[in-house]
Amino acid sequence: MRVLSANLFAVLIMCALASVFYVWSALEDRLERHKRGFSTPGEGSFHQGLPEDLSAKTFRSLLAVPAQHRKNSGGGFVARNVTNQPVSVGSRDYLVNGDNRSAQRESPVKTGSPVDDGIFWSKWLEDLLPAGFTEEYAEDWRQKARTSRVVKLEPGCGRISNQLATFADGTKACVRYGINADQVQGETLTYYLARLLGIRNLPPLVLSQLDGESEQWADVRSRIESLQWSGRAVVSLTEWISNLTGVVTPAPLRQESSGLHATLEGLHNKTVGELLELMQWTDLIIFDYLTANFDRLVSNLFSLQWDSRVMERETNNLLKTSKGDLVFIDNEAGLVHGFRVLDMWEKYHASVLNSLCVFRKRSTQRVAELHRRGDSRQRLLELYRHSEPLSQELGFLSDEHAGVLQDRIDRLHEHISHCKEKYSRL
Repeated sequence: MRVLSANLFAVLIMCALASVFYVWSALEDRLERHKRGFSTPGEGSFHQGLPEDLSAKTFRSLLAVPAQHRKNSGGGFVARNVTNQPVSVGSRDYLVNGDNRSAQRESPVKTGSPVDDGIFWSKWLEDLLPAGFTEEYAEDWRQKARTSRVVKLEPGCGRISNQLATFADGTKACVRYGINADQVQGETLTYYLARLLGIRNLPPLVLSQLDGESEQWADVRSRIESLQWSGRAVVSLTEWISNLTGVVTPAPLRQESSGLHATLEGLHNKTVGELLELMQWTDLIIFDYLTANFDRLVSNLFSLQWDSRVMERETNNLLKTSKGDLVFIDNEAGLVHGFRVLDMWEKYHASVLNSLCVFRKRSTQRVAELHRRGDSRQRLLELYRHSEPLSQELGFLSDEHAGVLQDRIDRLHEHISHCKEKYSRL
């Protein structure tokens, strides 16, 4: 009887602790959003209650952590440390194609089909697509960020191990100090793969080596020490973009749809703005497939097993400017870590990719070239080393992971070919 009572008491204690953690985690999440001034469509004040999907995000994040980190981290607070919150990452000069796009976005399609040759977004739509972070703009920002003096470090870029840096001229960047090397390396190599593919939705990124004696970090040396950041550690700086909002998965890409393809009912009735957003989603899907990034649409798909409305909520690590341009943030789960846990997530990656049969023509051309040449490792390495002085310190993909990347490029090319065979004759 005593044993039974003791066991019952232990269960009650565990339930109580779990409840406290649940409430505290939700409050912490709300407070972080409040401090960032991050606006959520349809979300009211701080006091409206707990988010319904908190447990799903927490469980998903816990699954993403390698076993050796889970068993040594201790307690439920592991989940808070590894959860990437959608954060404001903001620039003053995000580039777009012209000033008349706002009016064009809201107008219905008047001329021609939105899809050419069965699987490609039409050229007239491509011409309206935002320029994004152009090569010239990104290079200018990186050169400036390498030499700018950091005068302040504060919370504001998601997890506690990251910091929002303010430069001497008042501009800002998110500093990523990874819990492990995979995170900084994954985000950095993902950024350069996007450049290789011609995808311009990722904010510029540069590496820096922490050194309290250097001119760049001297003003925040005491803050670095209080954060217990290791000296000489390599961190990433990503441009901070302001005034961003969350993004909900569009209907054609949800589980109840037949997928995004040329014969999709209602595709021709969408506004130009809706089509331009869908076009950017198609780049996002092939990009996340190649990098095996599970911390965006794939994690939502995974969460459907216990949360039937997860697709109606904001997609993790995806934000939008006031003009409707998508910004892909917090890509640390890509490539390195994504490849390590690929067995867990691959069926979801495949499911998301199979929902897509409309692509940007330029993106498919880049994929076809990487497939034909079979040299994605070499080309990514050359771009990375040419562009980033600290590439040697941070390191590169292992031979095994480089092989996984090439294999995913080949599979993506095969999928595009299958779509072309199926829809190009329509």
